[in-house]
Amino acid sequence: MIEGGCRCGQLRYQLQLERLPKVYACHCLDCQTSSGSAFSLHFFLPEDRLEMTGQTMLYEEQRLCPICFVRVFGSIGLPGLVMMYAGTLDRSNELEVVAHVWAKRKAAGIEIPAGVPLWPEHPPVAEFIAQMTA
Repeated sequence: MIEGGCRCGQLRYQLQLERLPKVYACHCLDCQTSSGSAFSLHFFLPEDRLEMTGQTMLYEEQRLCPICFVRVFGSIGLPGLVMMYAGTLDRSNELEVVAHVWAKRKAAGIEIPAGVPLWPEHPPVAEFIAQMTA
């Protein structure tokens, strides 16, 4: 079982997955601003594989903890699929970044390893989701 949650512990979740998900790094300015970092890590998940306890609040299609304000997941406009914030996983230190988006906005000094797929901006949605959920 894969588990995660917010910083204060009020919001916890379990993912019905056998292994850690494939994650991608988004280097867009919105992710830099909202994370306070050079990029944000995300993964896609069928919503029916997410079991959550605790309360959430909605802000701009994102679900957050109403106490510590950590963003946990959000809508991507495709029914039945959510975008999870990978840093909320209990084992986030074990994740492997398998793709980079909005690479034209990456911070100086951030190196993307050779062979890892990248897109200068947003990739074609259907193609990208298929690659990330395969």
